[in-house]
Amino acid sequence: MVVPGNANSKHDELIVFLIRRKDALTSDRRVCMTTLTTTPLAQLLDRLFEEAEATSPATSPAVAGLSSEEQARLMRSKTDYRAFYGRLKDFPLAVSRETGTLLYMLARSCGARTIVEFGTSFAISTLHLAAALRDNGGGRLITSEFEPSKVARARDNLATGGLIDLVEIREGDALQTLRVDLPETIDLVLLDGAKALYPEILSLLESRLRSGAFIVADNADHSPDYLARVRSPAGGYMSTPFGEDVELSMRIG
Repeated sequence: MVVPGNANSKHDELIVFLIRRKDALTSDRRVCMTTLTTTPLAQLLDRLFEEAEATSPATSPAVAGLSSEEQARLMRSKTDYRAFYGRLKDFPLAVSRETGTLLYMLARSCGARTIVEFGTSFAISTLHLAAALRDNGGGRLITSEFEPSKVARARDNLATGGLIDLVEIREGDALQTLRVDLPETIDLVLLDGAKALYPEILSLLESRLRSGAFIVADNADHSPDYLARVRSPAGGYMSTPFGEDVELSMRIG
């Protein structure tokens, strides 16, 4: 039975419900926006990736004169790495877009508040990690770079991206700069500097890695000693290749 006036009442209630639902969905979309995907960082990263993709160290006169065997030797050298990477001081040596997104997702998913990075370069990876810290509510990112010109570029990019307040850039050899004044616990580590030093850098940080901490090693195939360590059943890590150029490990010890 239809009660006079009841249809209009139901109609009005439906309209109110739909309006509220629309507002809720709009609010949800706003919440889903991240530091990584909004201004100014999204535009900055697009520009930096475009610049990185337009350059290739392989075509640089500083590297082109080296044979592939010599390049491979320098990549794995524990003594000549500074000279080799000094030849590449004008190149960003950036992570891929996919790896950058992976870094952000890992840092967000583990609720990271303390991150250590080996190899700042132009700070493309640093920006992804710092964005995750911002969206996690804050934290501290310590990153190390020995090339002064890259430190300057990194600072400028972090300032432009609005994330400089979360990042401490330590200039110098990471074997020294990452030896002191570290957080009590570390949630995530990115290894993206001289590949030969990956085992040594991990040793500096290992005692502070919390259980479940992630370690992301870019181009780890150039560090067979590192891969043997994190893949060993007795090493205290669970580790797997991820994509074409990343080793993703988790501290379980």
